[in-house]
Amino acid sequence: MKKIALLVLAVFGFFQTAHSQNTFDILTVSGHFGFPKEYMDTYDDKAKETGAMIGLVAPIKMSEKTYWYNSINYFYWSVNNDIDMPDGIYNPMRLHGFILQTGLYHKFNDRHGIQILFAPRLMSDLNNISGSHYQFGGTAMWEVKYRDGLTLSYGAMFNQELYGPYIVPVINMDWQLNDRWNISGLLPIYSKISYRASPSFNCGLNHFGLGSTFKLGDPAYNGDYIERRSIEVGLFGRLKLTGDIYLEGRVGYSIDRRYEQYSGNDKISLAIPLKNFGDDRVQKNVSFGDGGYANLRLVYSIQLPQ
Repeated sequence: MKKIALLVLAVFGFFQTAHSQNTFDILTVSGHFGFPKEYMDTYDDKAKETGAMIGLVAPIKMSEKTYWYNSINYFYWSVNNDIDMPDGIYNPMRLHGFILQTGLYHKFNDRHGIQILFAPRLMSDLNNISGSHYQFGGTAMWEVKYRDGLTLSYGAMFNQELYGPYIVPVINMDWQLNDRWNISGLLPIYSKISYRASPSFNCGLNHFGLGSTFKLGDPAYNGDYIERRSIEVGLFGRLKLTGDIYLEGRVGYSIDRRYEQYSGNDKISLAIPLKNFGDDRVQKNVSFGDGGYANLRLVYSIQLPQ
């Protein structure tokens, strides 16, 4: 696996999370804790958010210029409280997401390449799973290497959410300013400004923001779905423990955090970042507010040749 990943990173640049110390994350296991926060109205108790994520990347070399990219990610989100909510309101929440990304990367020459990924999802409470729990999407990117240390890719991401089509114009950036500073990310979804303080430690700023929808298969909720969204902004520190094993901690603040319950028939015409078109949906539950978070992750990350 290490040999394959080294080969694919020579052309992928920063398709996934590459850092200023020139590493590539193969396996990530993380836990998330949201500090308790009051509901916006109706209830006196606080919501307690927790989460987990496991991610694995396994690219395959097909030729000198062509690679087949594969990744699988599992997400879990939980919201707990001591409130006795009305019948039909999903509480406590237990949401699961399985996202596969698989597709082609082809390098045309030293400056240009293309990435086309198919991205099916299973987003559910894992009760009575049927075809309505699956979502389908993909990503297409055109890569341009402007100079050594600066590569940008331009494209769009599409997903057929439970409320309707969601389209995100994206720019993938890998900008190595010098031997200590790096700016990278898939904007506007996630980004990192990273400073290499020493060979074994780097730190900086990060953000992540992407909405998801989860189908409720429990008959008590009549085919409803949950829309989760949050923009997480914070600080991170990443420490090399031993060999290729790293420990990374993140702390920050979740902005516009929502877990909204809608009827399965409540749809919109089109969603793009920060704007919904034809959105006349009626939220069934009560949201809780924005708040702080802490995240701890263990990473197996290979070192790239200099």
